[in-house]
Amino acid sequence: MSTYQETNAVTGSTQEVMKVQYTAKTHTSGGRRGGVSHSDDGRLDVKFSSPIVPGIGTNPEQLFAAGWSACFISAMALVANRMKVKLPAEVAVDAEIDLCNSGDVYFLRARLSVSLPGLEREVAQAIVDATHGETCAYSNATRGNIDVTLNVV
Repeated sequence: MSTYQETNAVTGSTQEVMKVQYTAKTHTSGGRRGGVSHSDDGRLDVKFSSPIVPGIGTNPEQLFAAGWSACFISAMALVANRMKVKLPAEVAVDAEIDLCNSGDVYFLRARLSVSLPGLEREVAQAIVDATHGETCAYSNATRGNIDVTLNVV
């Protein structure tokens, strides 16, 4: 993401301004049991079903797992490039998202198992740690909000 410094002409203070790279827009109705969601550009068109009953469709946890793992792979490519390391073509992330509850309180828990075949374990771990700690937007959004376990496999 590109950022730039902006100086307030009156106070002289400087602040970093962010640049929005993309805005996803969806319209969802019906919720997780029989609901649907469509993106404004027509690229997303999904039906929802509850994960604990038979049905056609996906659920929010599967979409979250898919989105996070795709973002994580792209972010690892940025980190590897900064480290001057060639990311293997077979890179993969298996994401598991648990929907948990304690009484009436619902929360998520996540496990990301990252495969970087051909890289030394220390290098792979450094890429995963930097990706989760700095670069991945999903990791940044969830930090401090859900328990996350990272595994280099």
